[in-house]
Amino acid sequence: MTGIAFLIPVALGLGLMGLAAFFWSLKNGQFDDLDGAALRILIDDENKFDD
Repeated sequence: MTGIAFLIPVALGLGLMGLAAFFWSLKNGQFDDLDGAALRILIDDENKFDD
């Protein structure tokens, strides 16, 4: 029983920290350009392997 009394607040705290991190990333613009990262893989960098 004491294990549950310890684990429930820990789980709630971790969940609130994850939610806070998600809202922080929204506020700082981490999800502004969703297409840019997806299309960046298609750009052919010709000088990538030239030494």
